[in-house]
Amino acid sequence: MTTRPHLSESMGLRARVTAAFAVGALALSALMAGLTYFTARQAFLNERQGANQRQAFVNASLIENSLRTPGVNVDQLIGSVDTLPGSLSVLHTGGQWYATSISVGQNAIPVELRDVVLGGRAASQIVSVDGTPDQIIGVPLPSEHAVYFEVFSLTELEGTLRTLAIALGAAALVTTVAGAVVGRWASGRALRPLSRVTDAAVAIAGGRLDTRVEAGDDVDLQELAEAFNRMTGNLQERIEREARFTSDVSHELRSPLTTLSATVGVLESHRDQLDPRAASALDLLDGDLKRFTRMVDDLLEISRVDAGSAELSLDEVDPGELVKRAVQASAPVSADGFRLPVSFPVEVDQAVEGVRLRVDKRRFERIMANLIENAGQYAGGVTRVLVAFAPAGPGRPNGTGRRAPDTEGRAGVEGNGDPSAAGPRLQVVVEDRGPGIPHHERRHLFERFYRGSRSGHRAASGGTGLGLSLVAEHVRLHGGAVWVEDAPEHGSRFVVELPVTTGEPATTDDRDADRG
Repeated sequence: MTTRPHLSESMGLRARVTAAFAVGALALSALMAGLTYFTARQAFLNERQGANQRQAFVNASLIENSLRTPGVNVDQLIGSVDTLPGSLSVLHTGGQWYATSISVGQNAIPVELRDVVLGGRAASQIVSVDGTPDQIIGVPLPSEHAVYFEVFSLTELEGTLRTLAIALGAAALVTTVAGAVVGRWASGRALRPLSRVTDAAVAIAGGRLDTRVEAGDDVDLQELAEAFNRMTGNLQERIEREARFTSDVSHELRSPLTTLSATVGVLESHRDQLDPRAASALDLLDGDLKRFTRMVDDLLEISRVDAGSAELSLDEVDPGELVKRAVQASAPVSADGFRLPVSFPVEVDQAVEGVRLRVDKRRFERIMANLIENAGQYAGGVTRVLVAFAPAGPGRPNGTGRRAPDTEGRAGVEGNGDPSAAGPRLQVVVEDRGPGIPHHERRHLFERFYRGSRSGHRAASGGTGLGLSLVAEHVRLHGGAVWVEDAPEHGSRFVVELPVTTGEPATTDDRDADRG
């Protein structure tokens, strides 16, 4: 049963740091905004309530003094009270209720507040009248057996607090965005040393083993850089030592192989004097000696590539003519020493006309020979060779120097070129009639000494397990890519893709030169 990764695990490190800064800024700004709002709200409310109470007591004192005047008009008295804008007065005297507005009166005063004030105590209460907050203050006038109420509107204060809340919310939002920006900047600055390490690792994976990480003045990076450089140095030293060992062993083996070859040649010249069992043993010895010689030559070639001493001798050629010549050169030789014609067609797409390919002809012929030999040994032979432009699309390797992903049943090795920068790409396809190559083997097909599921059967072929690895190395040196995929009908198709240069159509003289 597979489990889906947590959201934080699917995010990159820089995204997680940015999100942490943003969440932290949001939490801190929300906390500060909340504290500021409630502190300011309480302060504004206390100040307004205090001012309203002072005003109410002043007005109550004026009314109490006016009620002592004989024959006073209560309605005029209530209307003449100097109240704050938005405040209304209510007076209860002589068993009657008087108010400055018909919207307030006895029913506008809460029962609890009325009972407390009528009982002889001043009191205050905040209520909601018609959806707006009001403060009602009641003051008893015991000398006149009356009570005075004043209703103060808090709508203005509510609007001020709403504006304050919006301002604090906007400030919290701006702070959150600023926190995310700072987090992005800080994570980028903090991860910049790791980017250098990543670039160095990618360069080393591409074969540039002399790459090192410069720590600069970054104290935190120095220890990591030193450890990384020590690891890279040890890796480079080990690979170079193994390459030298392979080269030295291969060179040392050439002398005895030359002697053995000469000895076998002498025995071959006296084959008619040998009995059948000795002749059969001589054939086995000759076959293994040729196979051993081929392996030593391949090892020498690979050791030169590993040591970085392999050089390309590039020539501009007609790709169609070059492929045909390379295919013919790989054909078997008859008993009288002539090349036999190939048994499969070589198809050259018309769009290839006018294309010039810059390759090392010797190495290209080796690529074709190894692919054709591999098909003959493991897949029943070649059915077709095709030369055409590479189709555009996301399915092709991108030439980054890394192993190509097993996408749509394909796996291979890529070169150091950049197809997007190199322009058109040419494909040379070798199809065989074999049963196909299992997907799990395609990842290892271009590794050295790998011969798939048949590697345990010695009689299955005379291969050394180095042919396809040499194909991959030669293609990589040309900045190209090579991979294997399923053929349209059956079998497998090996695809070699190389950069090309466009030019004028090849002339007859050019083609004759290519044949030479």
